[in-house]
Amino acid sequence: MTDLTAVDATIAPAAKPATRPARPFFSSGPCAKPPGWDAAKLATESLGRSHRAKIGKTRLAYSIDLMRELLNLPDTHRIGIVPGSDTGAFEMAMWTMLGARPVTTLAWESFGEGWVTDAAKQLKLDPTVIRADYGQLPDLGTVDFSNDVLFTWNGTTSGVRVPNADWIPADREGLTFADATSAVFAYEIDWTKIDVATFSWQKVLGGEGGHGVLILGPRAVERLETHTPAWPLPKVFRLMAKGKLAEGVFKGETINTPSMLAVEDAIFALEWGKSLGGLQGLIARSNANAAALGKIVAERDWLGHLAVDEASRSTTSVCLTVEGADEAFIKAFAGLLEKEGAAYDVAGYRDAPAGLRIWCGATVETADIEALGPWLDWAYAQTKAA
Repeated sequence: MTDLTAVDATIAPAAKPATRPARPFFSSGPCAKPPGWDAAKLATESLGRSHRAKIGKTRLAYSIDLMRELLNLPDTHRIGIVPGSDTGAFEMAMWTMLGARPVTTLAWESFGEGWVTDAAKQLKLDPTVIRADYGQLPDLGTVDFSNDVLFTWNGTTSGVRVPNADWIPADREGLTFADATSAVFAYEIDWTKIDVATFSWQKVLGGEGGHGVLILGPRAVERLETHTPAWPLPKVFRLMAKGKLAEGVFKGETINTPSMLAVEDAIFALEWGKSLGGLQGLIARSNANAAALGKIVAERDWLGHLAVDEASRSTTSVCLTVEGADEAFIKAFAGLLEKEGAAYDVAGYRDAPAGLRIWCGATVETADIEALGPWLDWAYAQTKAA
């Protein structure tokens, strides 16, 4: 075990804290269910029915309408439910739209690096790659927007996000592709600057995995209708039919069979978000959670933020450094918390620097973040003493 500096006994009590988080679900995906969630509360009329039956198409279309309403998405942008979670949605966009012009990929964490690999090694596009280390944001001012540009809005594995869309010009020539899976429903997004966005229900909504959401602006649709990729397209990637956009995909007529149970689960979360006042209510909850965790970090010398710059620090997937800790220390630390039922799934991502990752999205309760602080102290002291 790595030798760590002594911890202040007043900060890390030997006794277990008296109060546990009521909902110790801090995973960064799949994330905590909305408060009050119960499987028995999900609508079941669509279950056991064809997704192409009237009830199936109605519920799928309703979920799309709710997403549009909560995201304040303009009518110019289409929303489709596609297979493969966020990864499937983003790769669908890459495979169907790239190749028309040069490509720039931005990478400051593992998922951004995944898109670099796809562009360079799978599609062989020889992209311009702009990188930054974990915890940092690259110089966005160096991006050439005559290229198609791929980036993650919120780096789930590094806790770094773009502060806004001001760095994206309105008169860009290329398309912008935003992997927004830990960002939608948590930040204001200027949709006039985004041509393609993807996410999955399993993140900020606390939904189930397996399904992705693809958002296309009018410039992306134009690309689809005027550009034929040089490579074969799997059936689940095909968004065109007879030279035109397959509009049914964006009205609930999915390319492949969706789980209607996952759709009903997403509808529950979307209706919950609407009951909070929509996007602003969801953003307020994420911000309150991140602020509560920030207070915990500020009060402890042994904890820090991987993303030092607050302007680009995530308010959903918050990544923390632990003084002197290595991978083995973090594994033991997180294991103690899980064994006690105090916090689940808080170890950092496997490719990231050793540390903690605590989800602060809207489905988490601020009181549970606050209750987590003493348990972090306890686990730190116990792991150090082991």
